[in-house]
Amino acid sequence: MTAERRSRRRNPPPLPLLFLDVDGPLIPFGGPSTRHPEGYPTYLPPAGRPDEGMDPLLARVDPGLGPRLAATGCELVWATTWMDDANAYVAPWLGLPELPVVFWPDETDEDMAERARTGLHWKTRPLVARAAGRPFVWVDDEITGADRDWVAAHHSGRALLHRVDPRDGLTDADFEALAEWLDGF
Repeated sequence: MTAERRSRRRNPPPLPLLFLDVDGPLIPFGGPSTRHPEGYPTYLPPAGRPDEGMDPLLARVDPGLGPRLAATGCELVWATTWMDDANAYVAPWLGLPELPVVFWPDETDEDMAERARTGLHWKTRPLVARAAGRPFVWVDDEITGADRDWVAAHHSGRALLHRVDPRDGLTDADFEALAEWLDGF
């Protein structure tokens, strides 16, 4: 066994990060949905989970997505404006443990000017900073080519910026795309 293989066995590389948005990927909205032309299905809260104070749109989140996300082999991280509420409401709904949360820095005038000029999403810079060179997947409904170009130019690791259609939320095709990209890990 080579020294490199022994080192990898003792110190495996960190898992890829999966930055996960809530509105759009998990809570479909903005129909008409191609998957649900008659309206979005709704789900009951998990047993013993009170729904008081909960966003009523949370009932659109398919609890079956939780095990599928956990099975990706990634370190899941909330990348959403839900912030800590994602752990209070969404994680238990999905059967997930409490996850790390990306806290969004205040944008500077320079950041806003760049976004206006380039179309860069306001999450892009903070997610690349949080990844700090680690491979990552970003699942969101607002990703554009400007974000992909910026990440390619400013991130040293592998990255998949996967746009989800907010009308449908995460689908089998989305999970297939994630699995294909993650196949090399």
